[in-house]
Amino acid sequence: MSRFDRLQRRVDKREQLLEGRYQQAVERKDILKKTWREAWTPARIIIAGVVSGFVMGRAEPVKIAVKSGTLMQMVTMLSGLFAGSGAQEAAEQADKAASQAGHAAREAGHAADSAQVAAGASGPAPRRDAA
Repeated sequence: MSRFDRLQRRVDKREQLLEGRYQQAVERKDILKKTWREAWTPARIIIAGVVSGFVMGRAEPVKIAVKSGTLMQMVTMLSGLFAGSGAQEAAEQADKAASQAGHAAREAGHAADSAQVAAGASGPAPRRDAA
């Protein structure tokens, strides 16, 4: 078995592994989206509303003292941020991993194509010595 055949076989194995990992990432992303949506039950939505209402009610004296609405906006923004940041970040990471897997699969395909073209050339490629 020639060296090229061994390299080509390694590339094929890596492509198959990459395709499998890409499929896993897509499946996990879909499961995460489904779980996130199912987690927002009516009771949890009501509890989140009560908690944010309580925080806003407690912040009302501070608002009067400061005479500015920025504190209330910040409290409202932070409550929403804490509620959804964890799952949203995980979903974004899953999307990023899926796109990176797709990119790596394309790169592996290009490498395999280049290896086939190189195999068609007569003789081995010239060796580059490190300087």
